[in-house]
Amino acid sequence: MACKCGGYYYTLNAKASFDRDLSKTRKFLLRNVSVVRMFTAGFFRSKWRSIAGKRRILSMDAREKSRSTILESSKDKRVPIFVMMPVDIFTLDASGCPRIRKLKALTVSLKALKLAGVHGIGVEVWWGIVERFSPFDYNWSLYEEIFKLVSDSGLKLHVALSFHSNSHSSNGKGRASLPLWILEIGDVNKDIYYRDQHGFSNNDYLTLGVDHVPLLSGRTALQCYEDFMLSFVNKFESFIGSVIEEISIGLGPSGELRYPAHPFGDGRWKFPGIGEFQCYDKYMMEDLKMAACREGKPQWGDKGPQNAGCYNSVPSGVPFFEEGKESFRSDYGRFFLEWYSGRLICHADAILAKAAKILKKYQENERTSVMLVAKIGGIYWWYQTLSHPAELTAGYYNTALRDGYDPVVSVLSRHGAALHIPCLEMMDSEIPPTYLCSPEGLLKQMQSVSKKRIVNLIGRNTTERLDKTGLWKIRSNCYNPQAEVVRSFTFFRMSDGIFRVENWNNFVPFVRMMNTDL
Repeated sequence: MACKCGGYYYTLNAKASFDRDLSKTRKFLLRNVSVVRMFTAGFFRSKWRSIAGKRRILSMDAREKSRSTILESSKDKRVPIFVMMPVDIFTLDASGCPRIRKLKALTVSLKALKLAGVHGIGVEVWWGIVERFSPFDYNWSLYEEIFKLVSDSGLKLHVALSFHSNSHSSNGKGRASLPLWILEIGDVNKDIYYRDQHGFSNNDYLTLGVDHVPLLSGRTALQCYEDFMLSFVNKFESFIGSVIEEISIGLGPSGELRYPAHPFGDGRWKFPGIGEFQCYDKYMMEDLKMAACREGKPQWGDKGPQNAGCYNSVPSGVPFFEEGKESFRSDYGRFFLEWYSGRLICHADAILAKAAKILKKYQENERTSVMLVAKIGGIYWWYQTLSHPAELTAGYYNTALRDGYDPVVSVLSRHGAALHIPCLEMMDSEIPPTYLCSPEGLLKQMQSVSKKRIVNLIGRNTTERLDKTGLWKIRSNCYNPQAEVVRSFTFFRMSDGIFRVENWNNFVPFVRMMNTDL
């Protein structure tokens, strides 16, 4: 016999077993942390298989030759779930050194997630915490402790090397600025950060204008990122491939490849504003002037578009995002957008090239393979307009007339990186139609271009959803018959909300279904 539950079929015996496991999990969360001894002794040792062995970093030529292998591997219908650590997992003591908060509670939570079938944990490794006080002075102690805690819980790791700050989005606990020695340089030279047309900037991420300028104690930004990655790999070599299965490389604000066109933490922007172009630091302006001169139009290099509205404008009535002689479709508009988006793509190309080179040696041994990951932003508002203005200001030259994600994904393909895509929980029908949003349309476009370029997909949610509708939507998108099955899914984030009974009763079946072959 079979029964139908939430649209999926289980045998009655399997369902009864699942209910017993769920009951055990509920009880576990209510017990004293002393129960952890049962886990460390192996009593609840998981049988979920490791996925590390299939994750190879491949060159473009190798990926083209192995197209059939990659497509074949996607027939494996299991989608491992990683859960991101809380942003406030650590605090800084009086001396500025990081310490794990609520260690016992965290240990219990990890064991509960393992019991529920979660495959691994996502951990942000902050540049501003590790190389905090001075150049080349790397302190990995916080992450040694966290990684050991995760490993001892029987979980794998998705590590996000984070070259940005969360200072504008954090409530104080877990706040990670850029390194203090970088901030000192920025106090003297604010042009090391992105600037808008009004001269405002924030210190969440270095402008890509300093990628090749040795302003950072004699190093360029790219050299700082490379040195950090090398130090990380040397420190945690024994974890790579065995515990660390995915390494995401930060490429911009929030770790995403984009400009900070929609700064939500300092009051300049509110949803669904179109945002503003971020190219007014002196280093990017110098580059723009050179590009304009090469084009034979030196006057185009004086400034960015002056008719593109402001952060909280809507597209209607903004000349640059409508049709006309001075719009995004004009000769100047095309020149500027190609330069603006092209610089972002070059930024990704340079960093991913260094990351792929550093990780290449781990491909000599199947046991140490690891997936290189790049994260892209989910700019879904005004997606149903002709100009896609919010995407343009973020650096994605994507319009109704042009596929702006294809050149981005081509770079990832060249370096064997997977694409971390957002919005898997979102539905067009749940968003007011006024803002012409389409997270579903954006997701479909990303899936299509990734399939075309033979790039693996990793999914994530943009908003926390623990209701059945949201979780089942994630599952549906992970198994979209028109696209490749995603290789893993990252749930943002671990929180008290997950462990509330009403949410846990939804989350556990969701994880179990994602871990089951169809």
